[in-house]
Amino acid sequence: MNAFMQIAIDEARHGMEQDHGGPFGAVIVKVGKVVSSAHNEVLISNDPTAHAEILAIRQASAILGRFDLSDCEIYTSSQPCPMCLAAIYWARITTVYYGSDKDDVAAVGFDDSLFYSYIKGELQDPGMELINLERKDSLELLMEWMEKSDKQMY
Repeated sequence: MNAFMQIAIDEARHGMEQDHGGPFGAVIVKVGKVVSSAHNEVLISNDPTAHAEILAIRQASAILGRFDLSDCEIYTSSQPCPMCLAAIYWARITTVYYGSDKDDVAAVGFDDSLFYSYIKGELQDPGMELINLERKDSLELLMEWMEKSDKQMY
């Protein structure tokens, strides 16, 4: 078995056994060395964003002192959900290794199909209201950003 995937699975099992959250683990690797590893902590933290991949990215970014993890890879016990996939994109990680897939996790109660359908434009009602408000003021804020001389893009 791949050693990094084994770490992700062990993390997932540890978190699951401790009732920290679902059976999900992740490992960030840079040049063959583990930078960070994490497991799902949704239940223990009461934070719906405390997925393994998100936590591993946060740890790796803190350890490396940067948000750009393009020289890293991520190993996850399961295919990343849409939120985690977005975080992986934002971190600029280009290689994702995963164990079980989205259909496997849906079969045990972690069904992300609503999110995938909404992202693909197949679902018009995401189950929440999306209301555009105070656009003019928000656009002014964007213009301030554009004029900021010391801004750093990410």
